[in-house]
Amino acid sequence: MGGRDAGVIEWAAAGAIGGAAWAVRGRSSAVFGPSVWRGDRARRAIALTFDDGPSESTAEILRVLESYGAKATFFQCGAHAERLPEEARAVSAAGHEIGNHTYTHARLWLRSAAYVRAEVERGQVALERVHGRAPRLFRAPYGVRWFGLREVQRRLGLTGVMWTALGRDWKLPGESVAGRLLGSCRNGAIFCLHDGRMMEARPDVRNTVEAVKRLVPKLVEEGWKLETVSQLLRAST
Repeated sequence: MGGRDAGVIEWAAAGAIGGAAWAVRGRSSAVFGPSVWRGDRARRAIALTFDDGPSESTAEILRVLESYGAKATFFQCGAHAERLPEEARAVSAAGHEIGNHTYTHARLWLRSAAYVRAEVERGQVALERVHGRAPRLFRAPYGVRWFGLREVQRRLGLTGVMWTALGRDWKLPGESVAGRLLGSCRNGAIFCLHDGRMMEARPDVRNTVEAVKRLVPKLVEEGWKLETVSQLLRAST
């Protein structure tokens, strides 16, 4: 095999790997099911989203949002909602949107389609039982989609949601998280934060709480409307 042929094969292999990576985690990818990552770019509105909860600290975030009349979308894990049903229901009772984040925050990749379906279905059942209403949005843990997801999203009527900007609040200090997201403000942006830490009980989410305390008043001051993901998407249609 000539050097040119080997180079072509390497280029094709790299392209295939890159394409597969985009399919499973690309924010605009719909390969494994309908997915969105932003709303209407003509409106000065942003959706704050919170993954991995509820947790014992979710109430602190709710208090900040309430102080500024802000609405958000919380992608809850079914197991956490069952563990902390009152904290879970406080979110929907305050007028925030609930999304499905699987039952156990499972890594869906390299698992069977049956496993993927079971995680999403079990999360959906748990969240509907706790909130009295089935979620209509889904976010895959770590943002990684996989085989079997399209079918279960279709059957449960779920739209996948990625993000425009990721806060990295599980590792950065609150001030840095807020600055990172403020620098990503765009019409229709979807910001991803976390009111839990995977499957931890009593997780340390002080970075997130501090980020929200800095971020929300600044967004309101700058004239951004803070909406749920569904509100953001409805205005786009």
